[in-house]
Amino acid sequence: MIGLISATAAGAAARDRLAAAWPDRTRVYEGPVGDAVRTAFAQCEQLVCFLATGAVVRLVAPLLSGKTEDPGVVCVDEGGRFAVSLLGGHAGGANELAREVGEVLGAEPVVTTATDAVDLPGLDTLGLPVEGDVAAVSRALLDGEAVALRAEVAWPLPPLPVADEGSYTIRLTDRLVEPAGREVVLRPPTLVVGVGASKGAPVEEVLGLVEDALREAGLSVASVAGLATVDAKAGEPGIVEAARRLGVPLVTYSAGELAGVEVPNPSDAPLAAVGTPSVAEAAALVGGGELLVPKRKSAASPAMATCAVVRRPGRGRLAVVGLGPGARDLLTPRAKAELRRARVLVGLDQYVDQIRDLLRPGTLILESGLGAEEERARTAVEEARKGQAVALIGSGDAGVYAMASPALAEASDDIDVVGVPGVTAALAAGAILGAPLGHDHVSISLSDLHTPWEVIERRVRAAAEADLVVTFYNPRSRGRDWQLPKALGILAEHRTPLTPVGVVRNASRPDESSRLTTLGALDPATVDMMTVVTVGNTATRDIAGRMVTPRGYRWQSAQEGAE
Repeated sequence: MIGLISATAAGAAARDRLAAAWPDRTRVYEGPVGDAVRTAFAQCEQLVCFLATGAVVRLVAPLLSGKTEDPGVVCVDEGGRFAVSLLGGHAGGANELAREVGEVLGAEPVVTTATDAVDLPGLDTLGLPVEGDVAAVSRALLDGEAVALRAEVAWPLPPLPVADEGSYTIRLTDRLVEPAGREVVLRPPTLVVGVGASKGAPVEEVLGLVEDALREAGLSVASVAGLATVDAKAGEPGIVEAARRLGVPLVTYSAGELAGVEVPNPSDAPLAAVGTPSVAEAAALVGGGELLVPKRKSAASPAMATCAVVRRPGRGRLAVVGLGPGARDLLTPRAKAELRRARVLVGLDQYVDQIRDLLRPGTLILESGLGAEEERARTAVEEARKGQAVALIGSGDAGVYAMASPALAEASDDIDVVGVPGVTAALAAGAILGAPLGHDHVSISLSDLHTPWEVIERRVRAAAEADLVVTFYNPRSRGRDWQLPKALGILAEHRTPLTPVGVVRNASRPDESSRLTTLGALDPATVDMMTVVTVGNTATRDIAGRMVTPRGYRWQSAQEGAE
């Protein structure tokens, strides 16, 4: 929860705007400011104070406990010009909160954390448990000193200025080790603990067994990604509570799935009880990996719990990112976050140029020209298979006539794939034209480079007969000048010459242009590959220069009656 505190009418107005934007995330604290700050500081994970920074410093100073315990605090000035990350920039999330507040209120986020100021990923912002001398190693990175990366396990990281050797070290490991001097230890979630338990097994027995097994194997509990068991034990209180106390998810599998996993220590007891010769080992080994701790029983007599520990291979991460139609303000926050997270960026050269300034220093950029779509898809998947964090970019939405489908055709289940939606060309054009997509609609690419024209023509004819609004992508190029007239001719067999047609070129870009014409008047020679053509259905109307398709045909009847 985010506590909101203000002292003046102007502050209260800005406070209320934030509360209205985030009704489920915020709580307004009224009353004397000092009391409100003290109460919110104790109750909330973050605070936004519409007060002077000096006043907030004096109020929170007696309340401070430590970097990992204190909430993040953001101050907004009386004029609403700045959102200042004052306390808990990384650990308390104040840096990101300042940026979010800035977006809502139109304020400039002020972040003074050194790593953020030079666009360096903070070691305590990577989403991994971190131990050791974070300040010293971060300072070495900032000062350009040699910092070695010792990756004992594979894990996708954002770009960091690291070397093979150095007097400072970032150690990536799931081993139970104490950080040395000038060292930071990052613990990726590489371990899966399979658990079996008899009915009524106490949580202390289950949890104690897991912790003992990890400690004796020299493994860190901070690297446990989850507990796994058979479906029949999904509600077993001891297992459920053990997962809760460890702060990890509980994953379950059917007995049939577990019975199909080859294990070194099968047993007749679980086969008779739940239908699989192995629970702990099999559940841990689903998805593959290295069995680090074979099945072991708890020390109680009789033993009521078993566990096994597997290290799953590090998985690369492929984010397929839609950049939208071109305007920076139509690039989603999620897309920006994925671009900054990527260690490797793969994309068409002209799209890379659009977002180059958003990439972190050190990002490996693999760009190529038009016509190399399948090569880019293969390259992105290959880089992800190396354990890298990869972003593959495309315009509009990456899943609409873009890079998602060739990439996913190449990818198997050995990498993690994340889709990041973007604003499509059809949507951007539609917003410019009015509301042409207000009823059922279809998008059709007229490029026959990858699809036979016979197939395209059949789809256009079906859309025409079904009275769907049609958006044409890739409508015309120098080498393809007859397809658009042919498609328009098919639509004209089912629609009048006065049917509204919207033509938008370079939607949302500086040289954007648009016009509303009709099916009979459209000159295909004025259309090129940077253009989207939207043809209305029989209900679409030109209303005050805007293209509108009603959601229901009763609207059309009412309009005709009024005429």
